[in-house]
Amino acid sequence: MKASVLLVDDEPNILRTMKICLESIGLDVTALSRSDEALKIASQREFNIAFLDLKMLPLDGLQLLAELKKIFPDIIVVIVTAHGSVDTAVQAIKQGAYDYLQKPFDFQELQHFAQKVYDNFKLQKQLKNLQDQLNVYQAAENIITTNPQMLSLLNLAREVADTNISVLIEGESGTGKELMAKFIHEASTRKNGPFITVNCAALSENLLESELFGHVKGAFTGAVKDRQGRFELADGGTVFLDEITEIPTTTQAKLLRFLQSREFERVGDSQTIKVDVRFIAATNRDLKQGLNSGQFRDDLYYRINGLTMKLPSLRDRPDDIPILIKHFIEKFGKDKPPEVNSEAFKMLTDYQWPGNIRQLENVVERAVLLAHGRKIEAYHLPDEIQDKHSKRLVSLEELEKDYITRVIRETTTVEEASKVLGIDPATLWRKRKKYGL
Repeated sequence: MKASVLLVDDEPNILRTMKICLESIGLDVTALSRSDEALKIASQREFNIAFLDLKMLPLDGLQLLAELKKIFPDIIVVIVTAHGSVDTAVQAIKQGAYDYLQKPFDFQELQHFAQKVYDNFKLQKQLKNLQDQLNVYQAAENIITTNPQMLSLLNLAREVADTNISVLIEGESGTGKELMAKFIHEASTRKNGPFITVNCAALSENLLESELFGHVKGAFTGAVKDRQGRFELADGGTVFLDEITEIPTTTQAKLLRFLQSREFERVGDSQTIKVDVRFIAATNRDLKQGLNSGQFRDDLYYRINGLTMKLPSLRDRPDDIPILIKHFIEKFGKDKPPEVNSEAFKMLTDYQWPGNIRQLENVVERAVLLAHGRKIEAYHLPDEIQDKHSKRLVSLEELEKDYITRVIRETTTVEEASKVLGIDPATLWRKRKKYGL
């Protein structure tokens, strides 16, 4: 993934050194000494990254930054500044620059810095390509995937949608079992009928039977009037039983009879009711273990297992993580979805996601809220994600340098930064000099 770089500096020695350094890490560099000439060439060809000297004529770095952003809104701009112009460089970041580089610098320092910029470009390019170029499959209820296994399951779901075969959906919590059930319903001729969900794990044995089959007045204490069950409410549509392994054995027999005939009686009633419903069940457990232990009836298992769909965990479909991140950012960012810092993006894509898509959605929602419309940074992510990504212990000096850098970026003046840090401006000046900020 090669990047085209525009390098503009009116000092010949710095221009030559920077060009050699940037080319050494595989960048395609166009080096120019005049800012007006750079703007002219930028109107004729595309650039992905720009290193701009702050003090130039006839256009200075800030003016050239603004003009380049008009032509290439996604261009990554680095402002190169001499000592004493850091405040202006920080202002450039607020106007859209990615970062600033302070003179003087040695070859190795520049190479390391440029590699970080290049890595950021590659990550942003990857995210954009996944959104714009890959074959993104977006179905009912926002099933978004490019994963071959998931695409195969969605195609299978479409094929069986218009049949009455019972479907068992297996998968870890948070993998989207209910979304898959809704997809089957929406792809069928029953889509205009009801889609009724029952969480079997959330109800006690007595309540579950009444919830499924309904009851008549006086059937038990508290039954003050007749009540339709979920199967009756789902007539003409689909019923989805989530966590079906939680159904007690006494209720399993009645459920089996219903699946065989689509007939049942309300609790406390002798009148038989017949309905036309599609049956879909889901579990996050191994049903075969339940069969071996006797907790789940063999005959019921074979009745609900007309077709089994095993949803992969999110860690087994890592190619979907970037597009899901973008989807949730757009969902929670509303009119102004924030960008993601390259470090935070890498943390999100490297994490194993034990809670699967549901956990990813919650983490992104939290990050969007904490970012307040600004770029999502690593510190906006939960501790467990940051800790998992951390591979080494850092010194107090490194922590102090990172935090001061963050404060400088998010404040406008030295006085404001000093106030946030709780130190006087002179102390901040000494620390900036010490850390090269």
